Amino acid sequence: MTYTNLLVDISEAIALVTLNRPEKLNAYDRETLLELEGCFAALETDPGVRAVILTGAGEKAFVAGADIACLASLAAAGGREWARLGQRVFARIERLSKPVIAAVNGYALGGGLELALACHMRVASEAARFGLPEVKIGLIPGNGGTQRLPRLVGKGRALEMMLTGEPIPAAEAWRIGLVNQVVPGAELIPAARALAGKILANAPAAIAFCLEAVREGSEMPLPAAFEFEAALSGLVMGTEDAHEGVRAFLEKRRPVFRGR
Repeated sequence: MTYTNLLVDISEAIALVTLNRPEKLNAYDRETLLELEGCFAALETDPGVRAVILTGAGEKAFVAGADIACLASLAAAGGREWARLGQRVFARIERLSKPVIAAVNGYALGGGLELALACHMRVASEAARFGLPEVKIGLIPGNGGTQRLPRLVGKGRALEMMLTGEPIPAAEAWRIGLVNQVVPGAELIPAARALAGKILANAPAAIAFCLEAVREGSEMPLPAAFEFEAALSGLVMGTEDAHEGVRAFLEKRRPVFRGR
């Protein structure tokens, strides 16, 4: 499938999805959001894809946010619809049963940071900068940022970023747990691929169940989350891959997982 604002390259079971609007610092408009939604729906059902890396074209920006031209004429009703669209698309990414790694190669501001937050993990180049500057133009983060960022870095740090609107460098993002790794720019995609490769050495169903347990359990009271975890543990123990993994451990050999 071809897209206007996305590039998709699939190799070795990893899909590299690139937002391709470098002249706009990869800021997204409505068309881009809908393309992202369709792309990730297709990746969910593609048996040849087991992990996704999401990045931006060029060296300056991962995604500089929403295209401000799209927001200029929005009133209250339109603003709510725009926020709900972004929330729906980013939830599609967050709910993917395959790991999604954001490779942040520059500015991740506003909606760009919100997009990175919807990914399961984040690898950043040393030049990356992260921020939610919406208050500087009289707005608030509306594509999930007010909810995902506090859950990741804590309420105090998240509010500092939101209320000052000031960006933070990659090293600080790593220090507060916003990103998993910081690497030189030339090593960004290789580092993201290496992380994906480590994940893909493991059983596909177990990976999907881990993603589901963390995503859904984080919204439950702890006793209910434990019950949910136990239910998923029971389901995964019935898979062929679990049986193979246990046999391989006992036989002191590498398991051969088949995704069943």
